[in-house]
Amino acid sequence: MVNRFRAGDGPAASDELRRLLHDALDALRARPGFVDGDVARNLDEPDLWLLTTRWQDVGSYRRALSSYDVKLAAVPTLSRAVDEPSAYGPVGRDDRLDEAIPRETR
Repeated sequence: MVNRFRAGDGPAASDELRRLLHDALDALRARPGFVDGDVARNLDEPDLWLLTTRWQDVGSYRRALSSYDVKLAAVPTLSRAVDEPSAYGPVGRDDRLDEAIPRETR
C-alpha cells in the first residue's frame, strides 16, 4: 500500500503529520499479515509525505483496516491521504499481467 499525504504549511504541520503517520504505522504493524512499513518525506517537496506498507495479501490489509485499534489510531490519518489509487502488487520481469476479459453471460 502506498499513501501520500500533504502536511500543510510550516514545520508544526509536518511534525504533527509525522507523529500521526508513525502512530498509524504502529497500529498497522500490530495486525496479522503485516510484513513491513515505512514513513518517508519527499526530498523536493517537504510537505509531501509517504506511508508505505507491505502485507502478506490484500485480505490481511483489509482486515487490518476493519480492526477496532486501527480504526481509532490509523483510519483518521489514512483518510487524509491524497485521493489516488494506493494498492499495488509486485510484478516480475516475465510475469503475465492481468487482462481485462469480459465475462460471458447466458
